[in-house]
Amino acid sequence: MIKEERLFKLFLRVMGSVALVAVVAVIMPYSWMNVIHKWLGMGQLPPEPIVGYLARSTSAFYALLGALLWVVSFDLVRHRLILRFLGWAIIVFGIMLLVVDFVEGMPLWWSLWEGPINMAFGTIILILSNRIARGIRRTR
Repeated sequence: MIKEERLFKLFLRVMGSVALVAVVAVIMPYSWMNVIHKWLGMGQLPPEPIVGYLARSTSAFYALLGALLWVVSFDLVRHRLILRFLGWAIIVFGIMLLVVDFVEGMPLWWSLWEGPINMAFGTIILILSNRIARGIRRTR
């Protein structure tokens, strides 16, 4: 179980670090966001305040999630209930993203990447947190 716990911690920390990178977008100048938007093939980024607000607040949320993944990674046993919740929540979030992406007309490559990768990530968290919980029950 120790090796599996180390891998789970590493997984959470790598995913948490990737999510923490989103903090850059919180302070990124609009001009940079526009360049990225064009590079992704989505044309000019609308200049309305709601667009910047949604981009920045979503990025801040991802960074917050990344920090949470780091925090729970330090004590998997103690935080197993939170990890199980996160697993299910991220799976549901991935399903919602998939639906939203298709409804909003996001590029196909985006839709097939964003939702499913979140669903896979949540599934991995759920499976590994359940293994931690089963390991605790066996030792009692």
